[in-house]
Amino acid sequence: MNDRLFVTKRSGRKEIISLKKINQILNWAANGLNKISLSKVISRSKIQFYNGIQTIKIHEIMIKSSADLITEDASDYQFLAARLTIFYLRKKAYGQFHPPSLYDHVINMVKKGKYDKHLLEDYSIDEYLVMDSCIDHYRDMNFSYAAVKQLEGKYLIQNRITGKIYESAQFLYMLIAACLFSTYPKINRMTYIKKFYNAISTFKISLPTPIMSGVRTPIRQFSSCVLIECADSLDSINSTASAIVKYVSQRAGIGINVGRIRAIGSSIRNGETFHTGCIPFYKYFQSAIKSCSQGGVRGGAATLFYPIWHYEVESLLVLKNNRGIEENRVRHVDYGVQINKLMYERILSGKNITLFSPSDVPDLYNSFFCDQKKFKTLYLTYEKDKNIRKKCVKATDLFSLILNERTSTGRIYIQHVDHCNSHSPFNSDKAPIRQSNLCLEILLPTKPLNDLNDENGEIALCTLSAFNLGKIKKIEDLEDIANITVRALDALLDYQNYPIIAAKNSAIGRRALGIGVTNFAYYLAKNNVRYSDGSANKLTHNTFEAIQYYLLRASSNLAKEKGPCSLFHETNYFKGLLPIDTYKKSVDEICNEPLKFNWESLRKKIKKYGLRNSTLSALMPSETSSQISNSTNGIEAPRGFISIKTSKDGILKQVVPDYEKLKNKYELLWSIPNNLGYLKLVSIMQKFIDHSVSTNTNYDPELFLNGKIPIRHLLKDLLIAYKFGLKTLYYQNTRDRAGELELNNKKNSDFFDHCDNGACII
Repeated sequence: MNDRLFVTKRSGRKEIISLKKINQILNWAANGLNKISLSKVISRSKIQFYNGIQTIKIHEIMIKSSADLITEDASDYQFLAARLTIFYLRKKAYGQFHPPSLYDHVINMVKKGKYDKHLLEDYSIDEYLVMDSCIDHYRDMNFSYAAVKQLEGKYLIQNRITGKIYESAQFLYMLIAACLFSTYPKINRMTYIKKFYNAISTFKISLPTPIMSGVRTPIRQFSSCVLIECADSLDSINSTASAIVKYVSQRAGIGINVGRIRAIGSSIRNGETFHTGCIPFYKYFQSAIKSCSQGGVRGGAATLFYPIWHYEVESLLVLKNNRGIEENRVRHVDYGVQINKLMYERILSGKNITLFSPSDVPDLYNSFFCDQKKFKTLYLTYEKDKNIRKKCVKATDLFSLILNERTSTGRIYIQHVDHCNSHSPFNSDKAPIRQSNLCLEILLPTKPLNDLNDENGEIALCTLSAFNLGKIKKIEDLEDIANITVRALDALLDYQNYPIIAAKNSAIGRRALGIGVTNFAYYLAKNNVRYSDGSANKLTHNTFEAIQYYLLRASSNLAKEKGPCSLFHETNYFKGLLPIDTYKKSVDEICNEPLKFNWESLRKKIKKYGLRNSTLSALMPSETSSQISNSTNGIEAPRGFISIKTSKDGILKQVVPDYEKLKNKYELLWSIPNNLGYLKLVSIMQKFIDHSVSTNTNYDPELFLNGKIPIRHLLKDLLIAYKFGLKTLYYQNTRDRAGELELNNKKNSDFFDHCDNGACII
């Protein structure tokens, strides 16, 4: 290095760049790490230095140089880069590496309007001293580089205009715990705060974006998932749009049931005029969704749901594709198509599907969700009724369109409405499930709004978190984690605010939680089992049985202490039914593992005390939160040993956990030969899960003749998913190395040749 190369300090003073200081920081950051070369980092950094360079720029170059060296065989560079970033962020936040005392920090942040003022009102100085003594700031050194960049970009409180950072991660974790247990009696709340802080700061529990970015701030809306149902009236449509704006602005993902909206050409005001159809209102909702950026944390997003037999379905299915013009496309939302057994029977028998406007057959629409026998009777009756407007399409043509669009966009989702109601925590006679959420894992009752003050409407909210299976040494470890998670999330429901009365009534009445898992691929690898060959079936069954059992017991214990949720009587649990009673029994063909827990004792306990929470489990994608805990995404197989994601700071590389030890045990996504093993594992999970599973299907065109995925193969997977009781299907991923995918649109006769005797599948 040129001795006459100068650095500009923060104060503006200039001095010669000190290689000694650089070495000191690098040696500190490298403590305990393996297979890294500091000389490589220095040499890569030095060539980017220039005369008059600012101190902060030197630090940024060192971070980038370290991050560029991350490889499968040198994974510790991700921790070196992370520690250098932690140092950098603390200097930005505090002007020094060591954080201030927690109490002083909270006072400062409340004065700035960044933290909720109740943090000072609810806790004494002595309690802050106790919390401060529990904080382990060295846990920041366990973050990977991708995790720290996620913290910096999404979670740490900051001024998103100037880039000013105000806090570090351990304060974030401790104050989340303090906020959630602020209403607990002083005699025991510190015990819960310590337990929860330790669980989340050591990555045993993974928290979603609304909680990580919002709890401790003046904004008190932390539900990840919001489900809004729209009626077929202008008042309801406008109320739905208003509700969307309110919740998108507060970091929630939105599911919107638009299935009631009447079809184009339908009569309005006794024939005075005719209806413009669904598309103008979908565009209206899209504008509402994209109107807010969610404070720079993430963009607004939503999934719209409608039945497969909607009169406009052929036009609705192509709204997301790149063909067509803006007037007949609504591309910036996703879509969920609702299907039931009768629709599958029509394709398997080569018959037609008859399309109706829901406004012409309201009793058909309602029974579609809550009474399959009545739906079939009405459907057959209305097909013969010459006075009802209808349209017939070949079932094969309609399913071809669905599968084509699902493949070309990846974002046409599937909801099996009959499974959603037959294997549900809710009594479908009283609280039917008529939609899902943004990511197809939440299933809660909804009712349309007529206006924002409508107390008879119901906007469903669900609060999420996940267990990190990579941190589980034995299945019994899940019990303590379940207890503290249920207690914390339940407390959050009372802590947060509700901008709409229909949401508050639902959230407090049902107290719905959705607790899932992350790091499942690592969990399989370290237990030496695989997705594709059935070897993971038993482990999966035992693990998810334990998860659901412990969650239910935790909620029943809380009900004994605080009382059951007020709408507990609308659940199947109230009737004495458990998930083990209602699951699709075809799952036993895959895994007939005996139950390990005393479910009859739990049944009696729930019958006696009820449940504090009407739902407890859901399996969500967990993409961002998986990065924070250096985990594999949710239940998904990794695409490679290094995941690569782009951000405003460039490429972020993250190596799978324990790569050196387990590289021969991981089963990577594109090495899995087909979807069958994965779908079977999901069905085993769904046996126990309250809500649903964000289930992806994956296809590599190179595995098929001429690089084309046959429609019959896609249909086969869809039928398998239905047969084994899957409630929803989320993304369809196509390996893109083959370029633009062409689908093989076979004639009808080819559809059923490879469906494994499809008529008996369902």
